Amino acid sequence: MRLQNYGFRNFVGCGFGILLPMSGPVKMVGLSLGEKHFIKGGIDQNIRSDGRKRDYYRPIFVETGVIPQANGSARVRMGATEVIASVKAELGKPSALHPDKGKVVIFVDCSAVAEPTFEGRGGEELSAELSVALERCLLGGTSGAGAGIDLTSLIVAEGKICWDLYIDSLVISSDGNLLDALGASIKVPYDDPLDA
Repeated sequence: MRLQNYGFRNFVGCGFGILLPMSGPVKMVGLSLGEKHFIKGGIDQNIRSDGRKRDYYRPIFVETGVIPQANGSARVRMGATEVIASVKAELGKPSALHPDKGKVVIFVDCSAVAEPTFEGRGGEELSAELSVALERCLLGGTSGAGAGIDLTSLIVAEGKICWDLYIDSLVISSDGNLLDALGASIKVPYDDPLDA
């Protein structure tokens, strides 16, 4: 297992930082005058309360090989956010509609202990939204444009054999940058399974 610190400068994501539409009403909380001055001062000085510049990520810590049964796996921590992802690769048959492409299935599970709002349907809805967001990042649009994974690279023999990748992610704790952490946790093990 390797434990590495991936800083903002050497981590390449797939357009992370998008906002997910959350189900239900959003409760707005007013800020006191002191809080407004604190925030404005940070913006003016280009610094956050933890010392980072505004456009710098939290340090990204990645541990690989955390699930021995998977073809590739990683645990990612960004601040107090922690996620685990695994990639399982199986040989399969390409679909008749896309004989030149492999298949990728993405599933995200939000643990109820990660955040109180993840209990019950809240976690199910967020899991579905995160799964769709990651699919868009990794697989691009219907044409495949902008995809992080080239599905044609998963073909072994066109029309006959392809790699089917099953990517499962678990949100252990959530404290911001959730989509970024999930993206990093998928990117690292995705690079491993077909090379093994």
